[in-house]
Amino acid sequence: MINITKNEEVVLSQIEIFDIEYPNGIPLNVLRKDLGFHEYDLVQILEELKDKDLIIFEDNKVSLSESEKEINTVNSRKDIEELELNMKEKESYKIIQELVDDKNLISKYTLEGHLLYGDLKLTNFRMYHIILSLQNKGLLKSIEKDDGEYYLLIG
Repeated sequence: MINITKNEEVVLSQIEIFDIEYPNGIPLNVLRKDLGFHEYDLVQILEELKDKDLIIFEDNKVSLSESEKEINTVNSRKDIEELELNMKEKESYKIIQELVDDKNLISKYTLEGHLLYGDLKLTNFRMYHIILSLQNKGLLKSIEKDDGEYYLLIG
């Protein structure tokens, strides 16, 4: 599922309308005039939609990409970040459940390594944010043992 903001949804809807009329790509100035966005703001929105693989944007022309994707619209960029963090948090929690031993323990460094270099490929900041969030929710607890630092999976 792809998350987009309300402004991105407005622009994407207009692109869908103009796509039939402009088979070789919708000129940027046509979109700008119709939508009333400042060119800088419109280009930023188009770049976001391009990064999400919803449109093709090159040479100041826009067209729809061929891929069919499920789209979820939220109010703001902050909502997108929170939604994506929640999704990464759930994925991280599943990974932790798979990695813990029979006592629900996992080495701090093993866990961090899997989150950084495994399928999720989280940044350091995102990884620590997720671990802290799971600790604040009472799902994970940091513990010290004689042989090192561990996380205890609770629940």
